[in-house]
Amino acid sequence: MTLKKQRIDVTDKVTGKFADGQMNLYLDNQPIGTMIYGVEGGSKFELKNGFEANEDRFYQMADVPVKPDEKYVDCDDENGWC
Repeated sequence: MTLKKQRIDVTDKVTGKFADGQMNLYLDNQPIGTMIYGVEGGSKFELKNGFEANEDRFYQMADVPVKPDEKYVDCDDENGWC
């Protein structure tokens, strides 16, 4: 099985909680970063490695199987076993 990096949209799964003048961001109850208000031009995102914000969407970089349905089969053609 071969894996490749893929950018997955996780916007609908991200939640936020206010604390200390910033919003802490979570994905599945795990902290992924913060959003700070009042920065030039609006808000500023500081996200952990593997996450990014782009055009009001949140993305997670993940290793995804290239051919998820591919199965390993070792057949013995001489005896007919598979």
